[in-house]
Parts: sequence; C-alpha cells; structure tokens
Amino acid sequence: MYVPELDAAALETLVAAAVAAPSLHAARPWRLRLEPDSRALEVRSARGLPPSPADPAARSLHLSAGAAVFNLRVAAAHLGWEAVVRPLPAPDDPGLLAVVTLRAAGAGRSRDRDLYAAVARCPVSRLPFTARPVPASVVAELCAGARAEGTRLYVPDPAATRRVLGLTAEGEQRSFGGWGHRADTGRSREHRAWVTPPGACPYGTPPIAPEPLDLTRKAPVGDFLGSGRTARIRALPLEPHVRVALLLTDGDGPEDWLRAGQAVERVLLVAAARGVRTAVLQQALDWPDLRRELPGGGFGRPQCLIRFGYGPDDEPVPRATAGAVTRM
Repeated sequence: MYVPELDAAALETLVAAAVAAPSLHAARPWRLRLEPDSRALEVRSARGLPPSPADPAARSLHLSAGAAVFNLRVAAAHLGWEAVVRPLPAPDDPGLLAVVTLRAAGAGRSRDRDLYAAVARCPVSRLPFTARPVPASVVAELCAGARAEGTRLYVPDPAATRRVLGLTAEGEQRSFGGWGHRADTGRSREHRAWVTPPGACPYGTPPIAPEPLDLTRKAPVGDFLGSGRTARIRALPLEPHVRVALLLTDGDGPEDWLRAGQAVERVLLVAAARGVRTAVLQQALDWPDLRRELPGGGFGRPQCLIRFGYGPDDEPVPRATAGAVTRM
C-alpha cells in the first residue's frame, strides 16, 4: 500500500489548511505540535491569550479548534492520508484539545478530499447577498454535511428566522451599545483589541473585516470597532430575504463543541464548493439567556448560526499565512 511522505511540503499544506479555518476574532486560539514518530498532530489551546468575556467557558475555543481539525482532515485526504481524530485524549492535560494521526488511506476515495479546493477560497462574506435564492438541493447538501459530523442543521422558516435575527441583534446591541442598550465594556474592548492593521500581527481581524451596518436594521451585522473608531463604515441594506441555518448538537460539553466546529467547517466548505457565500453570526450565542431562546426545532443545543446566500464575488477575504501563526 502506498504511504505518502510526511515531508516539509506536506506539513506546509496541512498547516496552511488549519490556519484557513475560521475562529473568534480570527485569533486562532490553538497551536499545532508534531509528533514525527507517530505522524500525529496535537491541537493545543494557545498559551498567553487573555480570557474572553464573550467566551468564559471556552466554547468558541473548542469550535475554532474543531474547524481547524476538519481542515486538517481535508488536507490529509488531499495528500493521500487518512486522518484519525481523538478529541480530548488526555483528561489530565486539558490544553490538549485533539490529536490528529495520519495513516495510510484505504481503498475508497475520501469525501473530505473533494473539499480541499474550497479551503483556500471559502467565501466568508460580510456584505449583502443577492436576491438569488439558494436551491433546496443545495440546502439539503448543507444539512447532509452537518449530519455527517454527528450534528444537525436547522433551517428556520421565515417567522423563526425573524426571531433568530432579532435575538442576534439583541446580542449585538448588548455588546456594543445602541438602541437603548449600554455597551458591555469588556466585550466591546475585546473586539476593538483584536482589530489589527495589516502586517502588524498574524492574529486578529483586519480593518476591512468589520461588517457594514444594515440600513434596514433587519439583520445583525456588527459595528465591531465600536463608536470610538476614526472612520465610519458605510451602512448598506442587506438582502431582502435573509437565510440562516443553526447548527445543533445533542450535548453541550467540550467534545460536543469540537464536533460542532468540524461540522460548521464542513458546512462552510460544502457551501463554498457550490458557490454559496456564508457568514457566521455568533452574537446571540455569546449570551446564555439569548442562546436558550434560539429556536432549534427541538433538535438540540445551538452552537453556531450561519447566514448564507449568493454574491458578491469580488469581496476580499484576507487570510493569514501558515508560517506566521503556527509553531510546530
């Protein structure tokens, strides 16, 4: 049986894929460590990052690590490996989030391999989508992707969508103030701290990433720089019919969060492979009371809210380089 070589080029491919995964504030709060003898990649929580007021239980940390793990799986399949994932393998080492071991692939073609091209061009969008509807067949593929990872994707009807967007807007206003709310200074300070100019830091959200405010106030798109920013971002009306999907898990612990992170990234990559753009809206999920109110169809615990649609095609989506943010 052919066994691929784990050389420097293969490692670069694996690391670059992991780095492309989404994370809270683009902080990439995980690090990779290679065990060359066993061909295992340890995914560890990063040391030295300040605690997050929006993520005291480290749920987003595990979601981010799970997304990186899924991209490692996809890149491994592209290289001809099979990636075997052990989540939380060491109870006495809570910083070790997962171990991804590379093994010779079997005879069958991995479905993860087909998603590799979408890793580098996954079109996360912060601008309005077009009015073009996403076909039911594509939505069914997104739901199937979530099921493949042991989760569910709930696509609400228009009435439930309005409820979801209202709760998300509530979370947004709690964090940053406005519409009768006083800003949560800890959370707004954290968001501003992660906005970094290009080249200043390999982590964080670049200045072009804060989302335009919705003129219609129908959908929550955040003013992540807060009222103290020096340049206003022009408000834009969003698409007339906002489509969202809520990813759900049966449980609500660290292993469920790691599973959800992998499922979210699979859904985002499947969407990208079908030409669908996505945006992650976590505002309501950052507040326990709002998270409990999110409608999930009675199927489980909400972990991630995804807005999806078509276009625009020319929005730049900056990405970090593998060498800048990862230490092996």
